Order: sequence, then structure tokens, then C-alpha cells
Amino acid sequence: QVQLVESGGGLVLAGGSLRLSCAASGRTFSRDAMGWFRQAPGKEREFVAVISRSGGSTYYTYYADSVKGRFTISRDNTKNTVYLQMNGLKPEDTAVYYCAASGVLSYSVGGMDYWGKGTLVTVSS
Repeated sequence: QVQLVESGGGLVLAGGSLRLSCAASGRTFSRDAMGWFRQAPGKEREFVAVISRSGGSTYYTYYADSVKGRFTISRDNTKNTVYLQMNGLKPEDTAVYYCAASGVLSYSVGGMDYWGKGTLVTVSS
């Protein structure tokens, strides 16, 4: 059974930082592309960042324009964990952040195969 468990959310002041973690189990982690998505109140779930599955020593990362230059996605295959380092947080980053896994690299909600339950990030001004 596939499980994705997010952690690291919380309340932070604008301009601050948080690091989200997602621990995966039940699949061969290194074979999956891993992504972060978010859903703000009253809005649809949206893409934040994705990192490709293992391909030797090279990983490809992609970001939504709204977070580019502020957020960094990374993975540690020895720990079956994907991270999202969030710097320069803004009130508009407030959302529930979801971790997702897919056998194929995707930027879309519909393209991901498995989802975590989410962790809440609140950025106050």
C-alpha cells in the first residue's frame, strides 16, 4: 500500500522559511517522479514543483512561475523522502500542501498517481 506522509507545515511570518518533507513507502521511491501541489481556500489544487525520478546523478526539477526562485524541491532516495524548501514566503503561499507521486513526470493534478493528505502552511503578514 502506497503511503505519502507530509510534515513541516505551520504558521510563519511573511518573508520567513519552512521546509516540508514527504516520506514515501509502498513503492520503489527512486522510480517515481515526486511533486508538490497546493490548494488555497476556495481555489483549485495547483502545481508547485516536481522532481524527476532517478536518472543516474541527474535530476530534473520544474517549478510554477509563482514560486520560481523562492522554493526548491529535492529528494533523498536513501530516506525515501522528498523535500520542499520554501523561502521568502508570502501570504498568497498560504495553502494545504500535498505531496504526490507518479511513474511519469507530470505537472498536472490528474497526472499524479498517489497523494498524501497534506500539510497546512499559513503565512501571516
